[in-house]
Amino acid sequence: MSSILAGTTPFYREVPLLSIPLEIIERYKNDYYCQTKNCLLPVNSNQRYNGYLKEIATICKINKYLTTHVARHTFATAVTLENDVPIETVSQMLGHKSIRTTQIYAKVTTRKISNNMKELQIKIHKMTQELQQQVS
Repeated sequence: MSSILAGTTPFYREVPLLSIPLEIIERYKNDYYCQTKNCLLPVNSNQRYNGYLKEIATICKINKYLTTHVARHTFATAVTLENDVPIETVSQMLGHKSIRTTQIYAKVTTRKISNNMKELQIKIHKMTQELQQQVS
């Protein structure tokens, strides 16, 4: 797993990247725009990026208005927090100076509650079995 510097000066932090983002970055590393502008992706503004997201939504038949904000929010909730990545880690990955900013993203979802309850049930079952073995 490779990493990338993320954030704004003077709050850069090194963030490890998963394989899919690495593949995307690799695809554009020799792109003329990326080389001349010293950037990772050939997107020159949020407005342009949002336009690309709208095209992707249309092609994929996603009935939601996609924006960079929605993408960050989805990454924070569905990709990281619902998969038990600690909120402190998510805060660093998003480049937040304060964890309070990240807590805005951290709404508790039904899926997260369900997953936590399943984990709790497994732990209780395991503890019950261990106690029964000690008593026997």
